[in-house]
Amino acid sequence: MPTGVVETIQRPDAPYDLTDEQAAEWWSIVNGMPADWFPRETHGMLSDYCRHVVKSRRVAQMVAAAEEEKELDVEKLDRLYKMADRESRAASSLATRLRITPQSTRSPNARKPPMVQKPWE
Repeated sequence: MPTGVVETIQRPDAPYDLTDEQAAEWWSIVNGMPADWFPRETHGMLSDYCRHVVKSRRVAQMVAAAEEEKELDVEKLDRLYKMADRESRAASSLATRLRITPQSTRSPNARKPPMVQKPWE
């Protein structure tokens, strides 16, 4: 039987320049993937992804508040919607590059769910 040394792979620590909320997002992502998923060269992108996710939450809160105002300010809402779209696109782009989206983590050989016959057929 082969004997060898078991190598422990440490998960990357959240950078110190992230806020507490951004660091919590970092840990949520890092702990949800295999320990070696994020090599050093991806840490900058992952940090940016965490920042965009938190910014997206902030903008969503501002949109919700603006939508609840008695008198809707269409120009303000339009700016907020554009901000939300920009943050969402940035986060989506980074998530794809980091391979943390569901289609990125699913095996291409994974079985697809069985086709269900439509009731009208």
